[in-house]
Amino acid sequence: MTAISGLLLAAGAGTRLGQPKAQVRIDGIRLLDRSLDVLRQAGCTDLVAVVRGPEELADVTSVVNPQPERGMGSSLRLGLAACAGDVVVIMLVDTPGIGVDAVQAVLGAVTGGTQAAIADFAGYRAPPVAFARSLWAEVAELAEGDQGARGFLRAHPDRVTAVPCAGDPHDIDTPADLARWGG
Repeated sequence: MTAISGLLLAAGAGTRLGQPKAQVRIDGIRLLDRSLDVLRQAGCTDLVAVVRGPEELADVTSVVNPQPERGMGSSLRLGLAACAGDVVVIMLVDTPGIGVDAVQAVLGAVTGGTQAAIADFAGYRAPPVAFARSLWAEVAELAEGDQGARGFLRAHPDRVTAVPCAGDPHDIDTPADLARWGG
């Protein structure tokens, strides 16, 4: 059986939103908790959250990014180093429209034999993404600034399987985005 890590990137400042996104509540639930629940329900047995400051999270390895201003790439590198699985699925905290089905779809592609997979929402490719452990070092090496895994995805499109998914991949960046979600 394949051990699956769920990596949640949640250390951003939310500058355009005016507050850290991980702490934003929609329907009374923090985006941090909502996203971890999606990963858990999708079958991730090793949960890792990269956060801005100390967080007590049940059954989750909480990794504080001491320099979150360095961007998503720094969080991705820290998170991958903390993951214990054979496969990792990476999710962003500010995408409440991503559900369990999308996470399971990209995981299924990688556990089924491909080495890298990205969700494809009717032609719009966005996280969640999943990688076999054999690619983690290269994914981390190519993660720069706010690019996260995008460096690897752009450098190796021939090695990435696009998986059709349902859901809303758009992130919450501004107060107007948040208002669309009722937050």
